[in-house]
Amino acid sequence: MDDDGQQAEYEPGSGILVVFGRQLKRLREWAGMERSEFGSKTGYSPATIASFEQGRRIPPPAFIDKADEVLGAHGVLKEMKEEVARAQYPAFFQDAARLEAAAVGLHVYATKAVPGLLQTAEYARAVFTMWRPLLGEETVEQRITARLDRQEIFAQRRLPTISFVIEEALLRRPLGGKAVMRGQLEQILLHGQRRNVEIQVMPTEREEHAGLEGPFTLIETREGRRIAYVEAYKDSRLHTDRKVVREIEEQYGILRAQALTPRESLAFVEKLLGEA
Repeated sequence: MDDDGQQAEYEPGSGILVVFGRQLKRLREWAGMERSEFGSKTGYSPATIASFEQGRRIPPPAFIDKADEVLGAHGVLKEMKEEVARAQYPAFFQDAARLEAAAVGLHVYATKAVPGLLQTAEYARAVFTMWRPLLGEETVEQRITARLDRQEIFAQRRLPTISFVIEEALLRRPLGGKAVMRGQLEQILLHGQRRNVEIQVMPTEREEHAGLEGPFTLIETREGRRIAYVEAYKDSRLHTDRKVVREIEEQYGILRAQALTPRESLAFVEKLLGEA
């Protein structure tokens, strides 16, 4: 499940970011602080404060908490923290990101690029800078930060069950260059050692393949709901209808049977790493 490419509802300079920025500026002025003074108290430069106030950059949660405290906002800024955080994702991905973060089970089939949850910062940068139409520099930086933030799921105390089926071609395509891909393969091996993570490679030479319709992610919530997130150009969506989700679950089960086993897959990645 990835947030690649499609245009965000909350692009810099619009939506919730503008509302938050206006409130931030108003509260700062009411407190009688210049940007330089406010920046020194929150740990940010005046230029960055200006970007937050103009809705051009997404303020991190820690800044919002500190700003609320410094300005005596009594929770006004904190109330917007969740919506501001959602702005780092494209509109089509925001609900999926929320479900992913709280999932007890995630099962990903990847055909376009190494799954976002496994990506290094360098690989993610290559993905976002290569996208067409071109993304702005600030958007690229926001997307990289958001992608890495998603990987906090691996540090949760209550570990979710996570599995991946990755097409072999993705592991052979050196996006960003050989050095970037080497680091990416190393990261896949590290995640593959986690007790709650299983990574499988779908060999290109397989004569049977159950996933020809494209990438998807299966999500299981703490409440036992099963949801499918299906990626498509400008039409990625969440499916909750049990019949649709069951069909995708069936595809994934067959894909796992057709792919290399987790142990064989890690050995395959190690072999590629040796060749890189």
